[in-house]
Amino acid sequence: METSICDEQFFSTLIHWPKPSYPFPDFIHPDFEEQREEYYKWIDTEYIIHSKDAREKHKKHNLTDIAARGCPFLRSIVELRPLANYTANGAMMDDYFDRCSREEMYTIMGEIMKLVSGIVSKEPEEAGIFHLFWQLRQDAVSCAIPENIYNRFIKSMKDVFIGYAEEKVYYRTNTVPPLSLYLLIREETSGVKPYCDYVALQKNYRELPDEIFDHPFIRRLYTLASLMIGIHNDIISLPKELHREGDTMNLVKVLQQEKKLSLKEAYIKALDMHDDYLEEFVLLQNNLPFFNVHQELVSNYVHDLGVMIAGVYAWHTNDESRYIHNGYVEGEYVSKG
Repeated sequence: METSICDEQFFSTLIHWPKPSYPFPDFIHPDFEEQREEYYKWIDTEYIIHSKDAREKHKKHNLTDIAARGCPFLRSIVELRPLANYTANGAMMDDYFDRCSREEMYTIMGEIMKLVSGIVSKEPEEAGIFHLFWQLRQDAVSCAIPENIYNRFIKSMKDVFIGYAEEKVYYRTNTVPPLSLYLLIREETSGVKPYCDYVALQKNYRELPDEIFDHPFIRRLYTLASLMIGIHNDIISLPKELHREGDTMNLVKVLQQEKKLSLKEAYIKALDMHDDYLEEFVLLQNNLPFFNVHQELVSNYVHDLGVMIAGVYAWHTNDESRYIHNGYVEGEYVSKG
């Protein structure tokens, strides 16, 4: 897409443009460094499908730090491991299958869901993406994640993959989607709803009944968290996505096209939308319905959803390798579709 200002001016001024900020504290799990070492091992043993250059780039991204920041209060690395697996494997497979077709992604999703649900219990013979998702289930079982929380987690994971599939239509045709469709897809591809489910493993939140997690107020908070993180990711990755054909699922690009705005106007509008979602999140947080004997626990859970949002943003702002020039891993899968 053509930009309204030259590259040099854009990159020299972007650093001074306003950025998202959150009123929530951020923390990091004490075992984050040990989890990083496991992540490096996954890359060396499971991601042999990637080129050596791609694997070395992935190591610099420290993707498991997202899990360590998003759920910093998990009791041990044993509980952190399945979320770290979902995060790192999900991001790396998204990179690898970047230019696959919609139909291919649905097929991939089907294979993954069989493994994480236990429909297929046999260990895959080959190392790789599917083996890591099989391992995710083994690790979830070993740390005794309650079945109701795990089922919500993998259902949300499936929705992320559906989002990945649907955005391929726009990537492969280098087409910017309409705003309403962008929001629908981005709510899932931000990958946040599985995190919202996993936050429930912290502290005593697993004691909350299912109907609370299904309450419209709570579901709306999940949506707001997903969109905020999706938008702040779009803002951070904008320099990369302005110069890469097919990266059309970015709110700034969407607003440029739909609202006929300049690049900076679209950027500010995207930030305004983010801040509106943040304002709504805080409003709901401060005006929760009455949950009877669970009121304090629900309030604390929502607070830790805020911690999750701030933690994911802290990873994005601390990362200096994924969204820089030549830092992003290009898709290496050759589509047959």
